[in-house]
Amino acid sequence: MSGIYIHIPFCKQACHYCDFHFSTSMKKKDEMVLALAKEIAVRKNEFENEIVETIYFGGGTPSVLSNNEINFLISEVYKNYKVAANPEITLEANPDDLSTERILELSKSPINRLSIGIQSFYEEDLKMMNRAHNSAEAKKCLEEATKYFDNISLDLIYGIPGLSDEMWRKNIQTALDFGIPHISSYALTVEPKTALSKLIQTGKIAEPQDEVASNHFMILVEMLQQNGFIHYELSNFGKENYFSKNNSAYWLGKKYIGIGPSAHSYDGLKRGWNIANNALYLKAIQNDELPIETETLTTSDRYNEYIMTGLRTIWGVSLERIEKEFGSEYLDYLKKQSQKFLSDDLLSIENNILKPTPKGKFLTDGIASDLFYLNLED
Repeated sequence: MSGIYIHIPFCKQACHYCDFHFSTSMKKKDEMVLALAKEIAVRKNEFENEIVETIYFGGGTPSVLSNNEINFLISEVYKNYKVAANPEITLEANPDDLSTERILELSKSPINRLSIGIQSFYEEDLKMMNRAHNSAEAKKCLEEATKYFDNISLDLIYGIPGLSDEMWRKNIQTALDFGIPHISSYALTVEPKTALSKLIQTGKIAEPQDEVASNHFMILVEMLQQNGFIHYELSNFGKENYFSKNNSAYWLGKKYIGIGPSAHSYDGLKRGWNIANNALYLKAIQNDELPIETETLTTSDRYNEYIMTGLRTIWGVSLERIEKEFGSEYLDYLKKQSQKFLSDDLLSIENNILKPTPKGKFLTDGIASDLFYLNLED
């Protein structure tokens, strides 16, 4: 199983918390679509023996593309790659782009999964984050999307300053009331050089508190599990048969090609990333060059990635796989480093699988970094 990720580097406006690569100028949109199509074709040999099972439009805001542009890029994938009979094809979209007419058009296209950036159903949160949609648009688009799409995911952000536990419960309940089968939820994070960082520094917005985010996370896990969701990755919850195949492939170490500026690729041994600059990306592609840097992962790199992704998912970290793939030295190190977390009931081992306990889930990333092997010579 392999996947193709297509990065659409355009947004109507910049959300205050976002540090992804995008431009708010649409001037080069037509050129960019042609460049993406060209990169799709040029890189087909990388997947000569692979079956593409997922196509994912991320960004940026992919829903700024017209349906014709989206269909054109999908057709380029089909033209150049072997594609599975029923691939998962996801479009990230914002509520303000999802009019009733647009949803109906998308339902007639190859897109069979929508990932909708709701973030919050509260007007004050949306304004604070500088989202392009309002609360009414969020609810209206879900009302319409659920008529035409069965496979829908929505994003919610927790730990927002001023968002009480009760308000957060109502946000989750609103999502549940629409019958959405998949929810991705993330803590509001203050990234350097973002507008949010500056607003906090100048005292215009309060700094998010870890304790509030931790409480919100516990409420999220409890409410969603009570409603039949499986907490299959730290930030992702899905009903049975509604896990994101695209994201699950990342976490399970499958191969993928990233198309577009700033997009990342992985072939099992090497990782690559395209230049995060629209003008330089366009110039390179037009000159028949691939604007990509690559690195070959060391044994330590691959071990650390497996620890990070494994602990975040329900599949955990297989001690048997650690020994088989990385050797007894790594296994001994992992057992030694994890001992304190096992003693504190933050990690557990069952059937030779290392996983976070419910108590340890919110701390997963920090725990993983303590298990990383940093000083091995490969």
